[in-house]
Amino acid sequence: MRLSRYFMPILKEAPSDAQIVSHKLMLRAGMIKQEAAGIYAWLPLGLRVLNRIEQIVREEQERAGAVELLMPTLQLADLWRESGRYDAYGPEMLRITDRHERELLYGPTNEEMVTDIFRSFVKSYKALPLNLFHIQWKFRDERRPRFGVMRGREFLMKDAYSFDIDEAAARTAYNRMFAAYLNTFARLGLKAVPMRADTGPIGGDLSHEFIVLAETGESEVFCDKKLVEMAPPGHDLDAEALQGVFDERTALYAATEEMHDAAQFETQTAEADRLSARGIEVGHIFYFGTKYSLAMKANVAGPDGKDTPVHMGSYGVGVSRLLGAIIEASHDDAGIIWPDAVAPFDVVVINLRASDEAVSAACEDAVKQLEAAGKDVLYDDTDERPGGKFATADLIGVPWQLTIGPKGLADGVVELKRRATGEKQTVPLAQALEIIG
Repeated sequence: MRLSRYFMPILKEAPSDAQIVSHKLMLRAGMIKQEAAGIYAWLPLGLRVLNRIEQIVREEQERAGAVELLMPTLQLADLWRESGRYDAYGPEMLRITDRHERELLYGPTNEEMVTDIFRSFVKSYKALPLNLFHIQWKFRDERRPRFGVMRGREFLMKDAYSFDIDEAAARTAYNRMFAAYLNTFARLGLKAVPMRADTGPIGGDLSHEFIVLAETGESEVFCDKKLVEMAPPGHDLDAEALQGVFDERTALYAATEEMHDAAQFETQTAEADRLSARGIEVGHIFYFGTKYSLAMKANVAGPDGKDTPVHMGSYGVGVSRLLGAIIEASHDDAGIIWPDAVAPFDVVVINLRASDEAVSAACEDAVKQLEAAGKDVLYDDTDERPGGKFATADLIGVPWQLTIGPKGLADGVVELKRRATGEKQTVPLAQALEIIG
């Protein structure tokens, strides 16, 4: 992708109303544009990152056995009346009446709709276990939307819903998603700690938030630091192994500010292992049993032939929120530092003298070789001064910067910089390509 033909409106300064690092850097890097309070247009650079995050979330859901579908953004109010949540949900729900006076809502979540889909088609326990997920835009009318995509009104979310014949099977489904979330966040370059949480308006009695530690996090969290150091559990685990993953992590203390018990923290955690930090919620999972299946008559014929309400759980990941969380956890004074897996481009090739035919030819050759190796390349072929090009490359956080100029070309070398460490190497192009991999 040639930068001269790309749409990336860089700002020298962030707007004064941007309060946190991720909001400032996303605006400066030309990733988003605010259209209304808490509602953003995703510009090309931001959309590339959003799509990469979405794909990793999708892949990990599928590896955990969930099946993708897509539900609409608008839902019938009657479904929510069946569950009893229509009047209870509160002013965050955007209620709509169409031209035929039908009451609709812009979905903040999908428990009712997915339960209706399930009860329409699944009649026997033999179709269980089942987990359905989608990645869809949601709307919650936050009283005070702020912090950019971290606390917006419109947001992209992955939500999954499990259906099982009894509580034991449902808890295995819960544990499977618990492990899948740990795998997902590790792939995104994040260290996420599961913490026992309030179930809120979703319901049920078992719930965990997944919290990413970041200095600029929105709330204080307390945990055993061994949780931060644990490796992801991996894939294809049986029920016993999944229970082990759950037990190992929940045996250690971890709590948000709202759930924190100082005395328990001191009793349960050795002083050297006590960690107090700021955190950002990036995922939330719930087991709520038969709350919706009883209310909405989502029954299956059990092994004995009798109608049995299914046990359910729901599992949310804030896909668009994750983008902000990654920046909050990974940046420096110069800009964003993207983990390789989600970066908008793998490499930026910087032409130090676009007017020099030999330099431009060398850059074109480097771009072709990188693309042939499967890399996404941003080629800065603009007439911007070198300092401006380096500042832009640092700001947008592409993992590798490959710089070609007249002097280096005469010496047969290029400069290769690793954005995350700032390490620079002056090497022949072939060696630089090998290092990039």
